[in-house]
Amino acid sequence: MEILIEHLGDFGDGLLLTVELAALALVGALVIGVLVAALRVSPVPVLRAAGTAYVQILQNVPLLVWLVLAVFALPDIGVLADLFTTSAVVLALYQGAYMAEAVRSGINAVPVGQGEAARALGLTFSQSLLNVVLPQALRTVVQPLGTLAIMTIMNTAMAAAVGVVELTATANRVNLAEAQPIWIFVSAGLLYMALSVVVGLVTGATERKAAILR
Repeated sequence: MEILIEHLGDFGDGLLLTVELAALALVGALVIGVLVAALRVSPVPVLRAAGTAYVQILQNVPLLVWLVLAVFALPDIGVLADLFTTSAVVLALYQGAYMAEAVRSGINAVPVGQGEAARALGLTFSQSLLNVVLPQALRTVVQPLGTLAIMTIMNTAMAAAVGVVELTATANRVNLAEAQPIWIFVSAGLLYMALSVVVGLVTGATERKAAILR
């Protein structure tokens, strides 16, 4: 326990970096998810194919591979960014594929008549999707999006493999110095669990509010 108190500042810094990385990735993933979901339900075949290709390619290659590829290959073509930014972008792109499927399921859950009524009033496909369908769709997928948010927090640990000193990397460094893996990694696990509980509580509250709005 003394070791944990001694390195409390290190764990605090690692936890803060994990939260920052997850927050940036989540915002990016949600934007990407909505855009890709829109492509997936587009009446234009080429756009549907592009959305499908994005989801299939991103989901069927491990996140670690994307991270390593971005960190080591992008500088070779002149794209330079720090490890934190690179990891946040890659994580957003990766999680965006899963967000897209969650949002698409919400869109499919909205009665077809809603979109048809909007188009009958003269709205274009884009206008009906943005103003009529998406607001209803997002309210139906709060729980899946919350689960994906927790998944994003867990996936930030992958950034440790490319040199980002987030919570997992911090725990590893402390363990190398103190050689107390059980206490150190259990503590890191409890911090991840605490973040997940917070996200779960926020998700539950948001879902209840969305249910009232429906």
